[in-house]
Amino acid sequence: MPTFRTNDAEIYYETHGQGQPFLFFSETACDGQIWKLYQVPEFAKDHQVIVHDYRGTGRSSKPPIDYTTKMFCDDAVALLDHLQVKDAIVLGHSMGGRVAQLLALDHPQRVKKLILASTGASFPGGAGLPLQMCQEMIEWGYARYVREHTIQVGFTADFMREQPERLETFFRQRLDNICPVEFYLRHVLSRQGHDTSPRLKDIRMPTLVMVGELEGDPKVVMTHRMSSDILAKGISGAKFVLLPKQKHNYFASDTDNVHKVIREFLRD
Repeated sequence: MPTFRTNDAEIYYETHGQGQPFLFFSETACDGQIWKLYQVPEFAKDHQVIVHDYRGTGRSSKPPIDYTTKMFCDDAVALLDHLQVKDAIVLGHSMGGRVAQLLALDHPQRVKKLILASTGASFPGGAGLPLQMCQEMIEWGYARYVREHTIQVGFTADFMREQPERLETFFRQRLDNICPVEFYLRHVLSRQGHDTSPRLKDIRMPTLVMVGELEGDPKVVMTHRMSSDILAKGISGAKFVLLPKQKHNYFASDTDNVHKVIREFLRD
């Protein structure tokens, strides 16, 4: 089981394939195994794909301390050092896109190209746990909350009706080694406290911003669609792609099209 030690944590990671390194950051409190369904088999054909479990998730250690996106970024830099990777294509989904922004800003020499998927630079209002999330987690229980929330924001009704087996395959992977609730909440707090909005102009490498067309919730002050628009406008020269009829988890629901978009960006 490949791990390495960085400061106060043991980080689990895997590499697949050979070629230009390609580092993936997953969404909030989600371990790196989620990428092994579709993205690892595709991009390991011609890249060294690197996936890892954030501290607090999966097979990485779980120190009971306050987490920040900078801490996750520092862990990733240590991983690149451990693997002797000088620069990588970096993809971050949702919270992972916030970590990826910090990697691009604080360690630009380590990022060849940047892919920001359904993410943002900051959250409006004060930092802290969202009230609605806490209410639903209490009412439904933790595991059910993760599933129901992921369905609500991640998949369209058409996809759930037409591809139930694919949906269940996704959840078997997503919930297989779900982190303890304490660390889920620590990850949410790190996400909510992130703010790179004043620094977007300093991201210089080629950047792809993509988001699902249907990622909008009238109950939410800042949707992934809105925050992605801000990223695309704030990062000079960023390429913006809107994925038709998709919600948040298009890496599983619209795999072929998403891979085509990424491949075209990598060829540019």
